[in-house]
Amino acid sequence: MIDGVKVLIHRFFFRKVDTASLAVFRMMFGTLLLFEAINYGAFLCLDCMYRDTELLFKYPFFEWVHVPPEPWLRLSYAVLGVAAIGVITGTFYRLSIILCTVLFSWHFLLDQALYLNHYYMAILICVILCFAPANRLWSVDAWRKPALRAETVPNWSRFWLCAQLEIILLYAGIVKINHDWLNLEPMRLWMTNRSQDEAALFQFLTQDWGIAAASYGAIALHLIGAPLLLWRRTRLAVFCLYAFFHLTNAMVFDIGIFPFMTLAATLLLFDPDWPRQVVRWWLTRQNADTGHRWHALTVPAESAPHSGPAGATSRRLLSVMIVTGVCIWLVLQVVVPLRHLAAPGNVAWNEDGHQFSWRMKLRSKQGTVRFIVVSEDGKRTVVNPANHLNPRQVRTIACIPDLIWQFARFLDERHRGIDGQDVKVYAQASCSLNDRPAANLVDNRVDLSSIPRDEPVSHWILPLDTPLRKTWF
Repeated sequence: MIDGVKVLIHRFFFRKVDTASLAVFRMMFGTLLLFEAINYGAFLCLDCMYRDTELLFKYPFFEWVHVPPEPWLRLSYAVLGVAAIGVITGTFYRLSIILCTVLFSWHFLLDQALYLNHYYMAILICVILCFAPANRLWSVDAWRKPALRAETVPNWSRFWLCAQLEIILLYAGIVKINHDWLNLEPMRLWMTNRSQDEAALFQFLTQDWGIAAASYGAIALHLIGAPLLLWRRTRLAVFCLYAFFHLTNAMVFDIGIFPFMTLAATLLLFDPDWPRQVVRWWLTRQNADTGHRWHALTVPAESAPHSGPAGATSRRLLSVMIVTGVCIWLVLQVVVPLRHLAAPGNVAWNEDGHQFSWRMKLRSKQGTVRFIVVSEDGKRTVVNPANHLNPRQVRTIACIPDLIWQFARFLDERHRGIDGQDVKVYAQASCSLNDRPAANLVDNRVDLSSIPRDEPVSHWILPLDTPLRKTWF
């Protein structure tokens, strides 16, 4: 039986599928990376983001990532753009996608206050594409090296990307099954604010029934729609619903390339030869009046080259490594978003496990914070973060405990260096979650400079006991 399972796994991972969909996804994803490189490198104020501040917040274990001096930061975006073009065209593809992975990850790690889920998703896709043979078709590499060109690729490369997408879509629905979302927050807050100056029809839609349809529809779309994308008979209809959903989000919310990246990845769930099917349909329509018939390309099944025992052993080892690596990756992608279950409290309030968990557009938070630095001689200094951080960081820090802790450590080092005395740093933070009345977030009796980063935030974050202003049930 075990041998039979091994055979089934091997057949699933290594059966040959059309390369077309993977090649098209490579081009689409590369185009999105190119857009990001141009947008950040040419149009955004990098100094405003990374240099008009005295502190860049760091992810755990990545404190060593720093902003390079000019002109290297802007040059890194130029290199990212060139590498993205290499991905699009399949020119020195492996080098290009590795450069995209390294540079995009570096930019992502520069400041934790800039965290966005779609950056994290882009990094995951970059890593997968470092291994996937996405340059076998419709690429400069395949043109330069005919031996590289292949009409088929092993199924694991497409399956890996599809499974990653399904995990993201399912979690996007699972995380919405919580008290606030089921009581229409923060959807009510967003829709009401957006409709204030709109026509009467839009204000009519922001009654409870319309808000409930949007809130519960988002859950159904992900938890029901994502599995239906795997079924050929319902795939196109669900894709159209997803397209409407993502394009609406793109127009309403500032969420960058995420909707387009998700839609591009969703196309991988169609038949592996869907680009050829589209071309076949188009040419058939074009030639219908002339009587010409366009014949579909038959993709041959490729057999493994003959080799001796040493070659067979190395192929078996490589196969085991691929299957093991993909499975471990996917297990981690399932487990990591669940880590907040091991921490007490409301994850939307204490943020303990919020990041890297696909908790997208799930809460609205506003708050204020100030810090009190107390020297050994009793001198008290009130610190406003706005005097040290850029505006975006100031808006973010007030309700994110880890950022509050990092700023407290920054003040500890700064004031200890000024007068040589030991200091204690306290935070007075007030935060409103999903239109609740503002509540105290941090226990202001705790000296944050004495708290190690790996200590659970529940030891110094106050629990959330403020109810929603309005509930649906």
